[in-house]
Amino acid sequence: MKILLAEDEEMMLKAIEFRFQKDGFEVITAKNGKEALEHIKKDPPDLIVTDIMMPFVTGLEIINTVKNELKLDIPIIVLSAVGLEDTVLEAFELGADDFITKPFSPNELIIRIKRLMARR
Repeated sequence: MKILLAEDEEMMLKAIEFRFQKDGFEVITAKNGKEALEHIKKDPPDLIVTDIMMPFVTGLEIINTVKNELKLDIPIIVLSAVGLEDTVLEAFELGADDFITKPFSPNELIIRIKRLMARR
């Protein structure tokens, strides 16, 4: 299974990437939203994990592009330190499948990914 991980914080990106690889996932990383959209358009992943606040293109814009413009049926999990209710609601309205507030447990993230993929 191929996961696109979009996260602008280098340490967080490397830590999650390492954990995903340890669990047997193929990981494509993007350090900003623009990079993430380029990967998605070129070679759509099986699942997207994205931060909300990123340079160039936000996580909310990624969700909107994937779900509403490109009409791709790719599950999206949003990671964010911004736990504001409006942001969470907007992410779900745009088509996000799950939302995890930072800091989070890597084990919980893996369980949520497996649960989302099992539904497919």
